[in-house]
Amino acid sequence: MANLGLFKALEREGISTAKTQVGDKYVYELMCAEDDVVGGEQSGHIIFRPQETTGDGLVTALMILKIMKETGKTVSELMEGLKIYPQLLVNVKVSSKQNAMDDADVNKAIEEVNEHLAGNGRLLVRPSGTEPLIRVMAEAETDEICAREVARVADIVKAKFGIE
Repeated sequence: MANLGLFKALEREGISTAKTQVGDKYVYELMCAEDDVVGGEQSGHIIFRPQETTGDGLVTALMILKIMKETGKTVSELMEGLKIYPQLLVNVKVSSKQNAMDDADVNKAIEEVNEHLAGNGRLLVRPSGTEPLIRVMAEAETDEICAREVARVADIVKAKFGIE
């Protein structure tokens, strides 16, 4: 669920990326399989494989300080050219996560939103691993676009599968 702006910045720099399921476990497994050295999640769980096997905020802070020292740049300078896209996450409590995720109307709406955003945003819809929720997250150039696109899918999920 890393920010689309990060993916675009890494692509501009010629740095390859890979996506996994949500969770340090899956990130670390892929890092080992592909011999990657840095991976993580938007939550701040950054993994530096030579030093650790799970995300650790203190290690991340130390690595940023190391990069600052080596380059002589401030954090602001290191982040130049990185545009963070607005995101909106809505959790919809549902009677059946599987039924909601398999529903033709829900999947059609997801596909239409992603086509509409056409690379300038994205919609991620996934079941919670621990609660009876469908998580609907949009990322786009403006907060207004995020709100509109999340509502488009979340409203269908609520109408068909929502519970209070």
